[in-house]
Amino acid sequence: MSNVKAPRSLRFETAIGSADETGYSAAKVSAVASLIAVASFSGAEAQQSNLPPVNVDAPVARPRPVTSKPTSDQVRARNALRRARRSSQQAQQAPVPFPNAGGLTADRNPYADPAAPYKGDHLQASGKFPEPLLNTPKTVTVLSKEVLADENATSLKQAVLNTAGVTLGTGEGGNAFGDRFFVRGFDTRNDVFVDGVRDSGVSVRENFFTEQVEILRGPGSSFAGRGTTGGAINIVTKQATTEKSFYNMDTTYASDATKRVTLDVNQVISPTLAIRAGGVYQDAGVEGRSFITDNRGGGFVALTWKPVDAVKVTADYVHTDIHGMPDFGVPYLRTGPTNALGQYTTTAGGPAPEYGVNRDNFYGFVNRDFFEVHQDIATVNAEVKITPDLTFSNKVRGSESLLNYIGTIPESPNVVGNTLTANTLSRYQPTDVVANQSEFTYKFDTGPWRHTAVAGVEVSRETSSIDTYSGLNGESNNGIVVNASGSPTNVSITNPQFTFATFPTVPTLTGKPTQIAIDTTSGYLLDSVNYRDLLIVNGGVRFDDYSIKVGGYGTSGKAAGVFGSQAADFGMPNFNLGLTLKPLPITSVYVAYATSSDPVGSEFDGTSAAYGGLAPVLNGGSNQIFGPMKNSAIEIGNKWELFDRHLLVSGALFQTDVTNARESVNITSTANQTAACPYNVSIGGTQPCISAGAAYRIRGIDLEVAGKITDKWSVFGGLVLMKSEVTKSLVAPADPALYSSNVGLPLANIAHQSFSLLSKYQIDDRWEVGGQAVYRSKMYGGTLLAANQGTALPSFWRFDTFAEAKIDKNWTAKLFVNNIFNKLYYTAFYQSAAPFTLEAPGRTVAVVLSARY
Repeated sequence: MSNVKAPRSLRFETAIGSADETGYSAAKVSAVASLIAVASFSGAEAQQSNLPPVNVDAPVARPRPVTSKPTSDQVRARNALRRARRSSQQAQQAPVPFPNAGGLTADRNPYADPAAPYKGDHLQASGKFPEPLLNTPKTVTVLSKEVLADENATSLKQAVLNTAGVTLGTGEGGNAFGDRFFVRGFDTRNDVFVDGVRDSGVSVRENFFTEQVEILRGPGSSFAGRGTTGGAINIVTKQATTEKSFYNMDTTYASDATKRVTLDVNQVISPTLAIRAGGVYQDAGVEGRSFITDNRGGGFVALTWKPVDAVKVTADYVHTDIHGMPDFGVPYLRTGPTNALGQYTTTAGGPAPEYGVNRDNFYGFVNRDFFEVHQDIATVNAEVKITPDLTFSNKVRGSESLLNYIGTIPESPNVVGNTLTANTLSRYQPTDVVANQSEFTYKFDTGPWRHTAVAGVEVSRETSSIDTYSGLNGESNNGIVVNASGSPTNVSITNPQFTFATFPTVPTLTGKPTQIAIDTTSGYLLDSVNYRDLLIVNGGVRFDDYSIKVGGYGTSGKAAGVFGSQAADFGMPNFNLGLTLKPLPITSVYVAYATSSDPVGSEFDGTSAAYGGLAPVLNGGSNQIFGPMKNSAIEIGNKWELFDRHLLVSGALFQTDVTNARESVNITSTANQTAACPYNVSIGGTQPCISAGAAYRIRGIDLEVAGKITDKWSVFGGLVLMKSEVTKSLVAPADPALYSSNVGLPLANIAHQSFSLLSKYQIDDRWEVGGQAVYRSKMYGGTLLAANQGTALPSFWRFDTFAEAKIDKNWTAKLFVNNIFNKLYYTAFYQSAAPFTLEAPGRTVAVVLSARY
């Protein structure tokens, strides 16, 4: 009898469990136990007796009740449970081999895959982009903080330089060293956002307060407003979390004399309140560049408050202070013949170090040159759930920045005489921005279609005052020869001899700034519609009422010293439409179309049409107030989540067309004047004539990968191949021997082939190693995008490596070797026939000690 077992459904523990759950009394439990005992005993006796067998009729099949079709609420609930279960499984599988490796740590990136922190899963703007990146019909490159850390990228410029499809330019119009990026071939220097709000003006941006960087490729005015021809860059800042307190510190020592410390502390005050604060201190040089310094300081504080479940308030403030000796690079030597206008007729030439000049040469003046960049950004965001499906959010931003510098650019080299002109650039530009974004996000169903609709209004005012310094050419040293502008013209190319020249006159501001004010009021409506996770349709419309006013003094010709003002107003409608098919849960196939508009002055740092700005005084009465450039793009792509959905692989074909584009042609006399460029002949010399009506086109393929191939092997990278050309030009020269049309020329400042791959492997619980390879093809120079200067920077490969050791559960040590082979390469050059060229740093060895508590 002891071998007889009752069915599991009749076992005592099951009965007791059922009794506890259903509230049965003790008497009933005892009765059930007695029945179990009797059944067991009777079953045992039956096995030992000679009773005849019992025949049992087969059960009669009964019709099953008809299952009702699930409602839309049941479908949505079921899908939500599936997604939650998948996220939970991913979180449970996530290894945490290192204190700073992401995973389940309290300071993990909330937008990334917890098991594969190289892989971004969501964008910050969850209302505008409610679907995961897999289902978003757009190519988006997400640089998570883990990617930034493994690249040792401490600034936005460093991070972008490591990304395929994005190249650097110099900040034109006087901002010669600020952040200027080209995405898919087009200038995005004023399409940089911080937490979804435009960060106006050219600046230099630190990464110590950055959670991730999102590079949204292709036009997107319906999401972001004006500009965004090639794309937009959004910096996502670190926010306080009520999940857990943590205390982080990183200390860096490097071969370029860098000493850097960053702090990041999150303190949970209560279950509803948390505060996060951090800071940076850096004292640094630049490997391979004499006299250049890059010193930084700053701090941030962020607060998260959830007084009730339906209300969330966040507030943050960021301050950065970057200063040092500016680097305007080395001269570009031209060796070919010129025509009657002094224009080079061949492409012969290159950066000076390519002809044996020392790569360390510094052509500035250490007793005068300097730069400083300050930024203060304050934001308050409130979210209120009016109903479970309706959310209202309001974000208020106030920011103030200052770009202040005096620098020396090496240009107009005389190869025969071994001399160049040390031309002085200066700027004092404070910029203020006040913006308010109000949004309603409504989630609702129409049958099986699940909607996420966003309606918003954005109002902003951007103001800037752009002044320059006077008294810059009072060198006391004998033997300095200057031109009419006071710039030294006899500086040696191979051995700059005036580096330590003294300046008895203290530079002062001219007191005649150019004042710029831009007022924008925008309204937008977006909707993302999901049909059973099989078909997703999204679309949006936006209207921007854009108004710019400029006032100030003319700087050349008859306009010099004359006060003037100009204004322009534009209404700019734009839209986007995307269609995504999901044949399998792990893949998507999409097609998308979007438009954007670039109004005059949208770059916000140029004071003339030659640099995309609006001049307060127009020379000779020429009309340089043009209508907005119109941009459109189509993209077809495919995305996959592979290897347990921890690796995102994507590929896209794209084409961007620009109409009413700007272009430039030089004129020198009345014989070369055209109706589009009525310059006053008395100006004299060669003057650029800016016109509108040209057209550009760029086509390409974009391949990207991010995440984990195995639990120990992480990768992040991309390959971008592009072809660009000017498809329409208004240049109709009177003398074809001197000028030629821009039609057929490629666009400037673009590496048409680019590749990058960051790879990391965890050897064991203590060690991980990694490296990065970056390739950029040849890049051409030119004005207003057309590669019409006959200049080019050579292609390059660069390789980096790193190794990280886990000292204990809280401490790690990391060794970086960037530019392993000390490759001499160049990142950007100025728009000029004889430009200066920016050099990249040489081999740099750094050690980073990290603490995580």
